[in-house]
Amino acid sequence: MKKLLIIGFVFPEPASTAAGSRMLQLIQLFIEDKWDITFATAADSSGFEFNLEQLGVTIKKIVLNDSSFDLFISALQPTAVMFDRFMIEEQFGWRVAEHCPDALRILDTEDLHFLRQGREVAFKNETVAEKRDLLNDHFKREVAAMYRCDLSLIISSFEYYLLINKFDFPSYLLHYIPFFQDSISATRQQELPSFDDRTGFVTVGNFLHPPNLDSVVYLKEVVWPLIRRKIPDIVINIYGAYGYEKVQRLHNKKEGFLIQGRAEAVSNIMSKARVCLSPLRFGAGLKGKFIDAMNNGTPIVTTKIGAEGMSINDNWPGYVSDDPKEIATKAALLYNDKAEWKRAQKIGFSTINDHFSKSKYQMAFVDRLNELLLNLRQHREKNTVGQLLTHHQLQSTKYMAKWIEEKNK
Repeated sequence: MKKLLIIGFVFPEPASTAAGSRMLQLIQLFIEDKWDITFATAADSSGFEFNLEQLGVTIKKIVLNDSSFDLFISALQPTAVMFDRFMIEEQFGWRVAEHCPDALRILDTEDLHFLRQGREVAFKNETVAEKRDLLNDHFKREVAAMYRCDLSLIISSFEYYLLINKFDFPSYLLHYIPFFQDSISATRQQELPSFDDRTGFVTVGNFLHPPNLDSVVYLKEVVWPLIRRKIPDIVINIYGAYGYEKVQRLHNKKEGFLIQGRAEAVSNIMSKARVCLSPLRFGAGLKGKFIDAMNNGTPIVTTKIGAEGMSINDNWPGYVSDDPKEIATKAALLYNDKAEWKRAQKIGFSTINDHFSKSKYQMAFVDRLNELLLNLRQHREKNTVGQLLTHHQLQSTKYMAKWIEEKNK
């Protein structure tokens, strides 16, 4: 049986974060392809993680900067190793290469961290992010990690083509695999609550994620007052994990701005709301909240960055704008106009079924893995930059880890 070792940044929390949902989807895909999976992480339990053991996944606690990992992976001898974000590859990639050189090395980027960081810095400087803003320290570290791996998983089509066209990254080291869903059947579409059975706006997001926090603050201070002038007494329910004091202070019942805390059942929340509203001003990757909205027939109003990688041929299930007045106008229109709402809902169903359907991506990914396993030597010979970076192995990281290990003895 093929063996997969996943080295996690944290335990996956699909109910709290899009990254957690993404990881769980990949795990289930490997399970369906009959892989034996071990999930190892140095992170502590949050109390909200998914119970992977119920899926038959073995859990292993590992330690940073410690040779006990070398003994563990030498005994396991996985067929493939998947790193959860580039920071994990930096920590453990050289150990994997030394002790299991024939294991296929996969990097799940989640989203491009250098893109998110560059956009955030540009946003705070009140400028538009350009290529020079993206050539930050995260870029050098992240792209180096991608070259050292045999395959990097890219969740956004925008980011896939950005790497190829803007940074000349070789496409044979990339694999585009977005969020994927079961198709929404006609029966399921009919069973969802209708326009008349829904009320209010909704947004969902992990508040530890800076783009989500900024979006909610911006919504509260700028966008929401404009909407309330158009639809008096309307409410928006804000759901999100890790809503600390700063988030709680935004709660204002009189203004209809309700901070509701962690979302225990996102489908139930989304299907009761009439419109999903999330004016994201920076960020990267795909937005899990919008997949949830489309799955539950809830039209969406967001920004260009919010819709990035998900708006197929500019066909969006709602409206996209970066202007707060237009966001408010379109949100009110979508909320009040039944025909327009149903038009947007239909686009959402089509988007899931045509572009994010599980069947569209599952076999392509399995075939890609099998091809790499059969031709790994030739694949690596082609990747000369990866050979150079693997040879040097980020020596500063490697020997810093060894120094820390000696220091801790």
